[in-house]
Amino acid sequence: MPPTKKKPQVTVPARRSELLGTAAEVFAEQGYNATTVRKIADHAGMLAGSLYYHFDSKESMLEEILRTFLDELWDGYDAVLGAGLGPRETLQALVTESFREIDRHRAAVAIYQKESKQLVAQERFAFLAESQRRFEEAWLSTLERGVAERAFRADLDVRLTYRFVRDTVWVAASWYRPGGQHSPEEIARQYLSMVLDGIAVREQP
Repeated sequence: MPPTKKKPQVTVPARRSELLGTAAEVFAEQGYNATTVRKIADHAGMLAGSLYYHFDSKESMLEEILRTFLDELWDGYDAVLGAGLGPRETLQALVTESFREIDRHRAAVAIYQKESKQLVAQERFAFLAESQRRFEEAWLSTLERGVAERAFRADLDVRLTYRFVRDTVWVAASWYRPGGQHSPEEIARQYLSMVLDGIAVREQP
């Protein structure tokens, strides 16, 4: 008889990543407080005790999910902000990078949107407040530079615009599904065509 083929072994890092993906989906769907380790284990098809082999608590899982998302987001943002682009191009690149992150970490973005206000009160999640501060600074400085350089309208309320862009971009996590009809780049392009027609300086005839 021919030897039986063994199933490929799943490495611990790969299994850990898989479990984090499952946990992120459960947190996003059911809410952090309503989610137990047992619920995560059930969705992962394993016993709750086995989950503790990889993570010591659901708090550890959530922290790793959010840190992974934010670290990757800031890698992209820092590359954009350090590229020496004009304000309009910087805005376009930040929006595009945001939609790419929604594509990569849709569940984590949804968790961040729903839970961050409550989580920042906990010392373990204090990094969320620092990320929010950096996020606001990056967007406001880009908009302010655009007004100063006449790339955006002089009467633009930059703080109101920032809030509009922030909320309308990240709310996409509630409906976007990876692998759908439109790529994140295409969604960003369509979004930007609507936003920039409203804030860009129009050429005089």
